[in-house]
Amino acid sequence: MISRSLAAPSIQLRAALFAVLGVAATVGALSGVSALGAWIAEPPAVATVAEDASPPATELEPPTPAYVFDAPLPGRVIDSPFGLRQMPWEENGRLHQGVDIAAPAGAPVRVSADGVVKRTGVSPTYGRFVEVMHKGGMTTLYAHLRAPARGVKAGAYVRRGATVAYVGSSGRSTGSHLHFEIRKGDKPLNPAFFLGRSFAEAEDLPIRAAGRVSRKVRLAVVSKWPEGVKGAPAARTKSGRVRARMPVSEG
Repeated sequence: MISRSLAAPSIQLRAALFAVLGVAATVGALSGVSALGAWIAEPPAVATVAEDASPPATELEPPTPAYVFDAPLPGRVIDSPFGLRQMPWEENGRLHQGVDIAAPAGAPVRVSADGVVKRTGVSPTYGRFVEVMHKGGMTTLYAHLRAPARGVKAGAYVRRGATVAYVGSSGRSTGSHLHFEIRKGDKPLNPAFFLGRSFAEAEDLPIRAAGRVSRKVRLAVVSKWPEGVKGAPAARTKSGRVRARMPVSEG
């Protein structure tokens, strides 16, 4: 049998132990609440994925066109196109191998594309002319000129847009204008397919389309008979067509 003296201390010890545990639990709870409040006030740092620090991609510039053809007389219009044409004094039509661009005498003629002067000279039909070679076997011809520009001679390099000659009315001409041709080798091409256009590669050049010739013959309208034809037409055929032998004028 346990004595009262021994039981009393045991009860007291247990009470003290419970008191200590209660204090410890209270302190722990308060510490937890404090920590929770601190976390809410300032949440812990969260790892983030770094953004790509590489510089933004720049837009690529388009490549320089391989071929660019400018109008030899900017702002002027073609008044006699490429194709079969019959002059009033001719019996039959023939291929007009280029285009005619009316302009006042002395107007500067610009080279259509970068190239090298192949030759200059005087022809019975073209009058004074300048022929320029371009890459890919292309050539341009400028005819019925008053004169080539200074320094324009065979072998000279000319840049697109540079003055190569001046408008005139030499050769077989009915007035002041420029006769302009584009060729691929010996094949005449319709300049209307090239002027004012650029082409990325040689394969983009419209060689086949520009080389087609319509069977329709256009009767040319002229403002006057060319110099070298004396007086009225020499003869008329039964159909009423005018025929004449026309000496060449070098004016």
